[in-house]
Amino acid sequence: MPAIRAAEAADLPAFFDYLDAHLAGNGRAGAPLFQPMARGSAFPDGKRASFAQGLATALDQPGWRRLWLAEGGNGILGHIDLRARPEDAARHRCLLGMGVHEQARRCGLGMALLDVALAWAGESARLEWVDLEVLGGNGPARALYRKRGFVQTGEMPDLFRIDGERLAYIYMSLALSAER
Repeated sequence: MPAIRAAEAADLPAFFDYLDAHLAGNGRAGAPLFQPMARGSAFPDGKRASFAQGLATALDQPGWRRLWLAEGGNGILGHIDLRARPEDAARHRCLLGMGVHEQARRCGLGMALLDVALAWAGESARLEWVDLEVLGGNGPARALYRKRGFVQTGEMPDLFRIDGERLAYIYMSLALSAER
């Protein structure tokens, strides 16, 4: 199993290279689209800036983000990030994003990444919920999230039209405590 560690600002150039390579597999070779982006897209500059700004932002401030990287002999094999929701009244919740390199899928890395990020979130006195959005056609990701305890809270059918496909967005959430 690759080592998982918290990322720092100095890790971002290698992380962005990994994301560009990761996105090259978005919807290719029989894999489902895992990002609401056209096949062959690169990671947008605006999102790169939000990672850099978010990592430098304190958890009690709007726009924070935390990132963990799974690394092996060939570099970054997966990532997971938690970030502030944009709504001021939802500071008790955060959004999750993750990805696993195609060479490291189906070996438990996705669950290990979830465990690390959710443990961190559970230790935060202010976070009570973790939310995520996943494309409806990405069955493997939806199954992973369900296995970890996320429940579907909504679906927006036909939200995206990408390369001729009509795709829903599925909304899922996990309460960090059984008391919620």
